[in-house]
Amino acid sequence: MATDVHGRIVPIGKTAANQATTATTAPHGKPSPQTPAATATTTTTTTTTTTTTTTDQDADAAAIEVAGLTRSFDGRRVIDDLHLTVRPGEFVALLGRSGCGKSTLLRVLAGLDREIEGRVLVPRRRAVAFQAPRLMPWKRVWHNVLLGLPGRPGRALAERALAEVGLTEQATAWPKTLSGGEAQRASLARALVREPDLLLLDEPFGALDALTRITAQRLVADVWQRRGCAVLLVTHDVEEALLLADRALVMDGGVIAYETPVALPRPRDLADPGFAALRAELLDQLGVTTSASVATSASVATSTSVIASASVTASAQGTSLAPEELGRPRATPHERIR
Repeated sequence: MATDVHGRIVPIGKTAANQATTATTAPHGKPSPQTPAATATTTTTTTTTTTTTTTDQDADAAAIEVAGLTRSFDGRRVIDDLHLTVRPGEFVALLGRSGCGKSTLLRVLAGLDREIEGRVLVPRRRAVAFQAPRLMPWKRVWHNVLLGLPGRPGRALAERALAEVGLTEQATAWPKTLSGGEAQRASLARALVREPDLLLLDEPFGALDALTRITAQRLVADVWQRRGCAVLLVTHDVEEALLLADRALVMDGGVIAYETPVALPRPRDLADPGFAALRAELLDQLGVTTSASVATSASVATSTSVIASASVTASAQGTSLAPEELGRPRATPHERIR
């Protein structure tokens, strides 16, 4: 079986000279002592940084491996010794109060923030979609989709990605002519054209109206089903997290303070008592639960379940989207950010 190279990116302002650690990561993201027989290691000495290879089995173990991640701003630790593991093909939703470090973590995973401490291992092929579409107004939509790709990719590549998100007719349009939902789909196409093994979504539906948001959620669910890539979704919407994710995390105090599997059948129904119970538990973990929220969750679910559950996962037809059923995980090159 093939081996995949794990590359290490030295954080800004950090050098191998002041790093003298040798560690591997246990299955649950906790660091464990390195042994000579380990097959997947990154060894940093006081003089050099050595990148080794990992077997297919090791690469399949996680799409994201984070151990002891710390990020500080002006002496304040926004992320404090955080550990996280995401399996290939897994859809994970990350919840938390504003300012808890969710977006900072996503930026670290994307490679946009490297002034960190700890160990971060992610696929080399990864892409990000932000809340703002960030389209260049002076370039047509298909040009925007190809922005940042190496070489000279052809228009056909962009058009295939645009077709996947339902924007075939808007390929030659200017960004200013797109609706909010269309602009967000163009942003998603720009992420998908990179064939990511890890898709990072930073509140991509936050600025959309309710109906457009439901359509966008359905689109992401469909894309995940077809491609089988790992997804980390940062969101403030508990119901959105439970409709889409295999697992929901709550970030607080700079760490993953709580997590729960979302072991509900697909398509998911907001009126399901199990859904209501998970919603109440997550709200409680977020510190916003009131007796009213628990009492009214069923009635709220009843009024919206037909729209949301049918549209978000209609294509799944009740099929569990476990990673092994998606034709993946597959062994892919990873990159060590820290």
